[in-house]
Amino acid sequence: MKISVVVPAYNEAANVPFLVEEFDKFISSHKNCEVLLVDDGSDDGTFDVAKKHARAYLRVIKHKRNLGKTEAIISGVKVAEGEVIVVFDADLQFDPNDIPKLVELIENGADVATGWKQGSYEKKFVSNVYNYWARKLFALTIHDMNAVKAFRKEVLDEIPLRKDWHRYIVPLAKDAGFKIAEVAVTLRPRKYGKPKYQQKSRILIGLFDLLAVKFQLTFMRKPLLYFGTIGLFSVAFGILVGIIAIIFRLFGYGFRPLLYLVILLVISGILFFSLALIGESIRAIIDRLEKREP
Repeated sequence: MKISVVVPAYNEAANVPFLVEEFDKFISSHKNCEVLLVDDGSDDGTFDVAKKHARAYLRVIKHKRNLGKTEAIISGVKVAEGEVIVVFDADLQFDPNDIPKLVELIENGADVATGWKQGSYEKKFVSNVYNYWARKLFALTIHDMNAVKAFRKEVLDEIPLRKDWHRYIVPLAKDAGFKIAEVAVTLRPRKYGKPKYQQKSRILIGLFDLLAVKFQLTFMRKPLLYFGTIGLFSVAFGILVGIIAIIFRLFGYGFRPLLYLVILLVISGILFFSLALIGESIRAIIDRLEKREP
């Protein structure tokens, strides 16, 4: 089983020589591997440093501008020759010697094998919270979605990937029916360069992306069921409140806020029904486009 190790790299010039050094040792005992380093529009000379360290097992791909890690992974997979893809970070926080453990899970029947980071790191609390909600939202049994991972090449053909959605390969693959497995991997401190996801805004972006993926896998599959049900209950509750308002009025207890509540509930219900019908139309278009793809 040939293995393609895809290494997205953005401004990792200082780490590339050490990355190649570690893979020199790894490849000496794992001849069935190739390494695809994808320079994602770096401006620190990452591409030039990688070319200087040319190896038979190493291919270097360059993006003209920074497109993000997801696109870097896709670019690497497109030219990969292996049956199994391993996504490995260029900052060397993961150990190449953990790759065989991931591949072994694939050989034993898993479609996606993800690592479970062992060690301390700055964003551990945020990562734990993020993974906790991911497990709850997507019914996952694994502990960590964003460590080094391996998957069969065909997995990416079956799942939709948008910007930054490389973090959701595991739940997207699970939703598509692929088998997921997990193994503990070593996490090491970064030696050179700066982490790419230090900004606090990334927490908010990650939260919205988490909800966006959940929305795509649930509400957008059957929009009329979800939004239509909410609309139905809203209109029904509005009618009930209207009846109560009429009864109060008949007994001389007119209460104007109840009238406003009725208007709010009925209009909200109509809007939800409208949203459901628009969602169904979009879903139908998506289904037709997917059927036309070769």
